[in-house]
Amino acid sequence: MLTRGPDSSSSRSGGRRPRSSRAPFRLPSSPPPTGPSEKPDSSVSAPPCTANDQAYFERYSHARIHEQMIKDRVRTETYREAISRYRDFIAGKVVMDVGTGTGILAIFCARVGAKKVYAVEASGIAVQAKEIVRANNLAEKIIVLQQRVEDVEIGEKVDVIISEWMGYMLVYESMLSSVIFARDKWLKRGGLLLPSHATLYMAPVTHPVKYWECVDFWHNVYGIDMSAMLPLARQSSFEEPIVETVTGEVLTWPFVVKIVDCYTVVAQELECISAQYAFSPMMNAPLHGFAFWFDVEFNGPCILPISQFPPASSPSDLCTDDPIAQRMERATNGTTVLSTGPEEAPTHWEQTLLYFYSPIEMKKDQRIEGSIKLSQSQENARFLNIHLECSSGSHTLIKEAVLR
Repeated sequence: MLTRGPDSSSSRSGGRRPRSSRAPFRLPSSPPPTGPSEKPDSSVSAPPCTANDQAYFERYSHARIHEQMIKDRVRTETYREAISRYRDFIAGKVVMDVGTGTGILAIFCARVGAKKVYAVEASGIAVQAKEIVRANNLAEKIIVLQQRVEDVEIGEKVDVIISEWMGYMLVYESMLSSVIFARDKWLKRGGLLLPSHATLYMAPVTHPVKYWECVDFWHNVYGIDMSAMLPLARQSSFEEPIVETVTGEVLTWPFVVKIVDCYTVVAQELECISAQYAFSPMMNAPLHGFAFWFDVEFNGPCILPISQFPPASSPSDLCTDDPIAQRMERATNGTTVLSTGPEEAPTHWEQTLLYFYSPIEMKKDQRIEGSIKLSQSQENARFLNIHLECSSGSHTLIKEAVLR
């Protein structure tokens, strides 16, 4: 089972405001076509709704989880900023909000002039979403559909799809697959996806205080030797991933595990994500495990004509092949980015920590290398199997865990 850190029950409402925005990087092209292609694609077939899906939707029927997300100001204000940034494209257009929850993103879109918003929500919170829409006098613009997006039937394609689909470690809960389904069936060519891109990172961390609090204190408890508790303490504390804010130190620059282009990614690509990594710590410190976090960006589609957006920076800005350098360049120049990194204002996602049972003593510049594999669980496709291999010097270990 996924473990939450000690402060994870309360939502994060403070922190810096999201970064300012600028026009996305793109190349000019001809305007999108119209005609038969603007009808929903009937060849996109819906997967069956399983008992695991029903349990997932039931979790989102409760107010607490929506309170936590809405009170996450970094998350909510970044989405509102991205919608405002693209208001000229959204105005007068048809929008689909996948997983609308309380309807807040659908309302943001309606308020910048969307002609119609299909607010799709499979959980019972859709009942409250309908009431919220009526209370804000938007019932003529926002249509709340209490269905899986895979089961929705609408007679038109949409210009914009917006969704807050990200889970822990980016892909936990597999909601992106539903966004891909909606994109393939309903998004017009040249349409807008918000967010447009996502990047999953990992980095080695040292956290002696965490290890002492969970394990080492058993050596001496009120003058009593309780070392017999150590193996059980290691297993119970570090067997599962922990969602918490990194309070230890990140030992070096992060590694990019996966880059997702929401315009082109296919569902099969997300069933198994794997990467080979290598790090060199920038200090002498024990390696206690790895932290994972993600960024998402709100960029326009490359196939839209330049006239749809304000002037963009030169494509020469993308001359580097380093994705981290590209991300930093875009953020510096104002691209709207929602980051859950440890150096940023905290969000309700925090970071996901995968701790070792015992630390590895590291020297500065000593090489750490290995592999990470994230795969959908056979038990439940919304769960995430984690397989990490790590070696440094004479130490080699394998860590397996499941995000449930």
